[in-house]
Amino acid sequence: MPSPGPRTAPWSELTAHATRLGTVATHELFARDPGRFERFSREGAGILMDFSRQHLDEMVLAKLDELAEAVGLREYREAMWRGEKINATEGRAVLHVALRQPAGARIGGTEIAREVFEERERMLTFAENVRSGRILGSSGKPFNRVVNIGIGGSDLGPAMAVRALHPYTLDAPRCEFVSNVDGNRLSDILKDADPRSTLFIVSSKTFTTLETLTNARTARAWLRDKLGEEAVREHFAAVSVNHRAMDEFGVHPEHRFKMWDWVGGRYSMWSSIGVSLAIAIGREGFLAFLAGGHEMDEHFRTAHWHENLPALMGLIGVWNINFQMLPTLAVLPYDERLGRLPAYLQQLEMESNGKSVSLEGRRVEWQTAAVIWGEPGNNAQHSFFQLLHQGTPRAALDLLLPAKSSCDHQAQQDLAIANCLAQAEAFMAGLPADAVRADLERAQLPPERIEALTPHKVHPGSRPSTLIAFPRLDPGTLGRLVALYEHKVFTQGVIWGINSFDQWGVELGKKLAEQLAPSVRDPDGAPAASAGVAKVIARLAGWRAQP
Repeated sequence: MPSPGPRTAPWSELTAHATRLGTVATHELFARDPGRFERFSREGAGILMDFSRQHLDEMVLAKLDELAEAVGLREYREAMWRGEKINATEGRAVLHVALRQPAGARIGGTEIAREVFEERERMLTFAENVRSGRILGSSGKPFNRVVNIGIGGSDLGPAMAVRALHPYTLDAPRCEFVSNVDGNRLSDILKDADPRSTLFIVSSKTFTTLETLTNARTARAWLRDKLGEEAVREHFAAVSVNHRAMDEFGVHPEHRFKMWDWVGGRYSMWSSIGVSLAIAIGREGFLAFLAGGHEMDEHFRTAHWHENLPALMGLIGVWNINFQMLPTLAVLPYDERLGRLPAYLQQLEMESNGKSVSLEGRRVEWQTAAVIWGEPGNNAQHSFFQLLHQGTPRAALDLLLPAKSSCDHQAQQDLAIANCLAQAEAFMAGLPADAVRADLERAQLPPERIEALTPHKVHPGSRPSTLIAFPRLDPGTLGRLVALYEHKVFTQGVIWGINSFDQWGVELGKKLAEQLAPSVRDPDGAPAASAGVAKVIARLAGWRAQP
């Protein structure tokens, strides 16, 4: 097993380069190199990645390439494609790339490829039949509303994608997503839903996830009360491996779809977990989404690190986190339809690489995943950009930018483009004190006022950003973007020497919640909770008892 990045020679050399560049502002790097854009931008799989505003130079980029080789990124990548059990703690292969393979690729082997194509066809046929009205509810009505009940990877990806690809949902049933256990979202949906034309899809690998099963049972009770017990079978589909639980629940036998243990939940949108997305955008749209992901897979697998977009994103992220001491990444799409992308990436990145133990079982001595956050860019400008420009915390930035409007309002998208590029420049160049003074002098302010205002208007600059641009947001482009970030996460996990594909940190709180639930329902008759928790439960119970 190769050593993780911090134990390699390129890592110590990168530390020296970080010191060397520590006193050089990013705008000075531009001043020294008029061709900086050409040297620090790459294009592949239909996406332009401009990282010229990152605080690095060619020597740093060369060392990052060496780091990729030193940690064995190439070997790990090929092991993933071969279907080796690189998820070592769970003894599983990691083959989400197999889910988007085209005919003849045989990723994961002939048997896995066969299973993928068979299940894909079953799911797409079901989706098309729901979409076209060939599958009917118990009253003989077609479905005009589809409610996906899941959480985490069974919700975030499809919900993000359906919103992103709204223009491609014409004539499809309305697709809704329910995840939180508090019941509010489901209640809002059911208030104006017609049970005769509502289809529920329960997405849960085990069919035991507390939040999902609670919402599913509430939906089932609502449907039973409206249409009778015999209607349940015609109004519920599921994605799960637990056939006994689906039998007991009453899911239609022909409306059940597979999951495999070699696909993690946050990587599963390409599988039948994406059935709601397939209903929303149709067979051709879903196949285009898969094709876009596969195109990025091939780029990641074949391009040299120096030209490889996902690898470069991962390496630059490591440079920012471990050498520029930037613990957060703001994801800022300049397209409202990508408004749920930051939430999706929060799970993808932080659940994957939010680890503090190495593959060797030792506690790591280096920072791993960044905290991911964000909002559509224009909203963010009027929300938290103040902190990004002038605050004491600093963040790295991803700016996502389509050239063409997603709603045929190109004049408005042109304004979004202007805002995005202006912010990228402002983050990089800043506004120094002499420029502030010159502006105030032109406004003919008195000298004492100029001196008082100047420090408040200075922008330090050197806020590193990567611009990710593409022609337009369509199914193929969304597939490329998701795969781009997936392989970025993989790259970083290999460099940090951690397992990006388990998520033990998710389990502890879930177990404790199951233990506490009886005490919350009945503080007096349930097993005692800890002293601190018991006092909170008692206070909440008192409030619940009030009219």
